[in-house]
Amino acid sequence: MMRAFSAIVSRDIRIATRIGGAGGLPLVFFLMLVTLIPFAIGPDLNLLSRIGPSILWLAAVLSTLIGLDRLFQADEEDGSLALILASETPLELAVIAKGIAHWLTTGLPLALFAPLFGLLLALTPEAMLAVSATLLVGTPALTFIGMVGAALTAKLRRGGLILAILVMPLMVPSLIFGVSAAQAAVGGTVPFLTPFLLLCAISMVAIVVGAVAAAMALRADE
Repeated sequence: MMRAFSAIVSRDIRIATRIGGAGGLPLVFFLMLVTLIPFAIGPDLNLLSRIGPSILWLAAVLSTLIGLDRLFQADEEDGSLALILASETPLELAVIAKGIAHWLTTGLPLALFAPLFGLLLALTPEAMLAVSATLLVGTPALTFIGMVGAALTAKLRRGGLILAILVMPLMVPSLIFGVSAAQAAVGGTVPFLTPFLLLCAISMVAIVVGAVAAAMALRADE
């Protein structure tokens, strides 16, 4: 069972890094958003520093959506999904493996590069570390919430827009607590640990509930 789990993870990572560089698209989109927003706001460094964590988190939410529509759709088209459903490996475990692979190629790079992109928003070192930490524990929630929408739209040819409409409202709690934790680290009105631990709890719940819900949606489509 663990061999099948690791095989799915490594397969999805190889696919993300080989097919047209798809694994790097969320990071490029993240950089584009962080670069363009300061041009729209203006050269006020104090304003950019205040809203920088919000910009980085919003960019991370939008970047996570890239490629989610193909997460199960590609497997549906090449027959891999039918093999996964017919195998002895529990479907929930296979879904978690695909979610981990997506997070390793999308959420983890966003969290690691957030401090570097924070320089464009005049963030302090403390704010950069806080944003990176919140993204590290918060992006799994974005991935597994998005997987539910990906499973529901697996058989739709152009389900990307429908997927975004379905999952973005569910990502709002992660966005709220992620921004609150990042701002609390640089002098907010609440302790850093309060929203940070709530963000961790949201991610843990999203992994379990998202995996079960996505597996149910995939079984219902068959």
